[in-house]
Amino acid sequence: MSIAETKELMNTALGIEKADLVVLNGTLLNVYTGEFMDKCSVSVKGEKIAYVGGQPEDGIGKETVIIDATGKTIIPGLIDGHAHVAWLYNISEFLKYVIPGGTTTIVTESMEIFPVSGYAGLLDFLDSLQDQPVKIFATAPAMVSISSASRGVPAKTIRKILARKDVLGLGETYWQSLLQDPDYLLTSFHETLAVRKKLEGHSAGAGEKKLAAYVAAGISSCHEPINAKEVTDRLRLGLFVMIREGSIRRDLETISKIKDTGVSLRRLALVTDGVTPKDLIERGYMEYVVQKAIDCGFDPVTAVQMATLNVAEHFSIDNIVGGIAPGRYADMLILPGPRIISPDCVISKGKIVAEKGKLLVSPRKHNFSRESRNSVNLPRKLKAADFEIRCEEKGYVAEVRVIDQITDLVTKEAIATVPLLDGKINADTGLDIIKVAAMERRNNTGKIFTGLLRGFKMKSGAIASSAAWDTADIIVAGTDDSDMAFAVNRIKEIQGGCVVCDKRKILAELPLPIFGIISDTPVDVLAGRMKKVNSVASSLGIPFSDPMLTLVTLTGAAIPYIRICEEGLVNLKDGKPAGLFVK
Repeated sequence: MSIAETKELMNTALGIEKADLVVLNGTLLNVYTGEFMDKCSVSVKGEKIAYVGGQPEDGIGKETVIIDATGKTIIPGLIDGHAHVAWLYNISEFLKYVIPGGTTTIVTESMEIFPVSGYAGLLDFLDSLQDQPVKIFATAPAMVSISSASRGVPAKTIRKILARKDVLGLGETYWQSLLQDPDYLLTSFHETLAVRKKLEGHSAGAGEKKLAAYVAAGISSCHEPINAKEVTDRLRLGLFVMIREGSIRRDLETISKIKDTGVSLRRLALVTDGVTPKDLIERGYMEYVVQKAIDCGFDPVTAVQMATLNVAEHFSIDNIVGGIAPGRYADMLILPGPRIISPDCVISKGKIVAEKGKLLVSPRKHNFSRESRNSVNLPRKLKAADFEIRCEEKGYVAEVRVIDQITDLVTKEAIATVPLLDGKINADTGLDIIKVAAMERRNNTGKIFTGLLRGFKMKSGAIASSAAWDTADIIVAGTDDSDMAFAVNRIKEIQGGCVVCDKRKILAELPLPIFGIISDTPVDVLAGRMKKVNSVASSLGIPFSDPMLTLVTLTGAAIPYIRICEEGLVNLKDGKPAGLFVK
């Protein structure tokens, strides 16, 4: 605030100036003291809170908007401390569903943007988050990748990103990558710590000593624990722990047992780690998560703290958000009662933005640059021959390394003997072995690697997506080389998305023309198209609930064990390349 604005806020607290908005006579959940304050009022001037107490009368004028909260509960606006809004959603459409539920602050990763569009694209994305009805912060991309072309951020660039006030730290960094090759990440760590910002972690599967080494590097948080013991282990090392309850993982119910152990819960947060359009429409956003925490037995005060003050303190923004106190942003929810997280009224930055589930203030629609809408670069139209796998050894069979799809997200390395036909390996649905290929799409290199995938259960056709995790790749899996080429070429035509085809006919597609990973359609349309893609993919034999998600994680650098990128196969156990042919 300017000096003039600060004086205005102080004068409003003193009753010398009139408030713009006053919430009267509610029961305030004070997240600072953990108590409920009866007959409490909150006076607002501009975007900030001026006064909290029982004597608001002298700050009420003829123009003051008054909200009678008698018999209702007032809590701070909710915060999602670990989101992925650079995945599928155009932010202006996403917020239409987020705001009515009471989320007024979001901290999002930006890791999806930098590999495909670099610094300029990242700035375009960050600009799309500004001047919205709610506050959106970001973390800088750590650029952990199995692809050397997508690995690391130059010190000069990370320094510029971290200088932004809306960037709160460095995004999640996978512990395996740090311990296997610390040099390319520690520069970014050093730059982040030098400006007193946070190093966000990802420590799934780390043993005691490896976890200690990881934390010793300066890591401040982790959102990966899946049970109460893992949470406690990390809390004891000084980590701030985020409990996921989103579309990829739902860990809250299992972790809720921690409430009975007696450990302090003030370094715990509730987060989504991303939600699908279907879940956003049917369940909601952070209001659903906080409600579930209460339903799992958490005290309402604790549940609200885990989605407000705790998060704000972790990111060192508790001076502006996270609680209802003078000088903070006027972010408040008026609830029917302390155990019912369904706001009658949502106030963000001093304005009423939603009532009874109805959005009152439209999010700002951002005009993305031409470059951000043209991020899929391939040097030429692909042909079936681009996906051939040739074997130099003579004979009728070859021993090969395959990606074995164990669950919808987890893979392992397996060795298989496959037939050769004219010196080439073809997909063999009888053996449940199909082809999977990754190709670089940012720098127009045309670099492609084709491997083999088992356990995908695909009987015909191909599925491709430009939203491959942690890389600048298109990922495609299929039973037929021609279909694979057809699907990738269609991705290029629509400048990003997911395509399912069979016998060179498109069965379903999901356009993602912004960075090749973000839609520009309304959430309900997006949900419908995703449902069609997954339904059609399932009809081709893929058994997983979200085939597109299973596909795009095959390039990820965090989920065990063997992954693929345009450079080849990589075993995440040691971070080393793994050849296709076993010699």
